Amino acid sequence: MSRPEISAPPQEFYNDGEARKYTSSSRVIEIQDRLTERAVELLNFPKDDFPRLLLDVGCGSGLSGDRLTELGYQWIGMDISESMLQVAQDRNIEGGVIQYDMGHGCPFRPGIFDGCVSISAVQWLCNADHAQQEPRKRLNTFFTQLYRCLKRGAKAVLQFYPDGAKQAELITMAALRVGFSGGLVVDYPNSTRAKKYFLVLAAGSLDGVSTANMIRERFKAGEADAFKSVRVRGRSNASLKGGKLSSGPKQTANSGHQHTKGKAWVLKKKRQARCRGQVIAEDSKYTGRKRKDRL
Repeated sequence: MSRPEISAPPQEFYNDGEARKYTSSSRVIEIQDRLTERAVELLNFPKDDFPRLLLDVGCGSGLSGDRLTELGYQWIGMDISESMLQVAQDRNIEGGVIQYDMGHGCPFRPGIFDGCVSISAVQWLCNADHAQQEPRKRLNTFFTQLYRCLKRGAKAVLQFYPDGAKQAELITMAALRVGFSGGLVVDYPNSTRAKKYFLVLAAGSLDGVSTANMIRERFKAGEADAFKSVRVRGRSNASLKGGKLSSGPKQTANSGHQHTKGKAWVLKKKRQARCRGQVIAEDSKYTGRKRKDRL
């Protein structure tokens, strides 16, 4: 099966026709129900009677929200696709929805949600739609503001489809770096088709262990080098607004001399590297400055 996040941004991929086709598929509905039930199971709420308010990130047309309602939860959903949200409103869902890009964070007051679920959404942050989008920064913004809008000790369960182990590591480490505790839960790890990844997070320490200390120890163990080596896939089609990401100027036999590569060229190459997910030093007044010849 092709990966939709590679072909186009979500607001373009899920247009009016695709949104209605997605919502009317009995297979999609069944999968959304199963994944949502599993996410709620991993939230592991204590048995009590008072209602809980959940955030549904990437709620789409409200299929996961329907299951949350059936399970007795109140919920608010956010999604970037206007077409998906219009279908949700046409279906008279019981939760509230807003149009928002999760790469820009979560636009809610601090500490208002008892938990968070997300079904098949987070992997969209690992693809760049233009040179100004940096997957690591978008992931950092999302997890930072998700942490902020959760009550202390609340959990978030994010189901996603990583494009390989490195992307799973990229997403997991982005969450841990902002203060979350937890890690990946993989259902059916020995199955190719049935395998499912759930990032189970807690907004605070886990079993009294400081997340900052845990991150520091993991980096000492050598995971920092592995994290820096993660590369993020760009879009693969040319139909996007603005076309493909530039691959930089072609080099000829006489074009590689240092004096032809000024500050503008250096800044452009750094933007392209960040877009691919590489860790690049911040720009400064010294960026691209010509060095004096050594004696």
